[in-house]
Amino acid sequence: MDITSLNREQITQGLDRAKSEQTEKSETVRILFSPRIIDRSNIDEVFNIYSHIDKDDFDTVVIVESHPGSAEKKLPMPSFKSVQTSLGEVLANDKLRNDFCDEDDDFFIDDEAFDEELSLYDQLMMLQCSLEDFTVLSIQITDENSFIIKELAYALEEILASKNALIVFCCDMESENRDELKKVLSFHNEGNLTGLMNYVNTGDSKIEGIGAFVAGLIVAKKWGLKINFNSIDDSTSDHANLLAGYAEMQRQAVLK
Repeated sequence: MDITSLNREQITQGLDRAKSEQTEKSETVRILFSPRIIDRSNIDEVFNIYSHIDKDDFDTVVIVESHPGSAEKKLPMPSFKSVQTSLGEVLANDKLRNDFCDEDDDFFIDDEAFDEELSLYDQLMMLQCSLEDFTVLSIQITDENSFIIKELAYALEEILASKNALIVFCCDMESENRDELKKVLSFHNEGNLTGLMNYVNTGDSKIEGIGAFVAGLIVAKKWGLKINFNSIDDSTSDHANLLAGYAEMQRQAVLK
């Protein structure tokens, strides 16, 4: 089973069940970290993270995923006007796509960045059951070196900071690598960008989609978000994907 075999009612029921099991309401979620392929092994974890957003939270979604290759430009975006899933059509955000193209030469529009293997389709089906109405932008990373990752992260942070947008970063890490994830998150928590970039440059990471994951960490730090990975807090469960999580606004103290 994968998510493309489910109908709207089945996905909505899963989201409703996950929302009912939440122990406390989250603050505004701006970032999701989601598996690249949503299937039987991880769908409950995906229901959990997507259940933290509400129908009217966002009017656009940016989906970021890694597709290493040899393209001359490193951050391609497909030119589609809309994308179709079994649940219906989702329009592309043309203006936002052009904003990124104006930002830096490594962003470019290229339809070779649009094929049936994209995680875009899996994420869209969850989004179509989580949000009322939204547009989408797909960005791929074809070169996962630290310079490109930082360039992407800074563009996302700057362009989307004031927009009503959700970012979904698609990435995976198997459960036996929990210690490695804790080390990476320690760089993030300490604000150690150099350590994080050195980790990327070693090429030894067990993360599939490391470019998307690290870009997400950088944006979360820039926006002052709190990152939540259930896999870190609950080591007794065999999480299919350690990187299923979300980043939310920090709670602020109320002064009286």
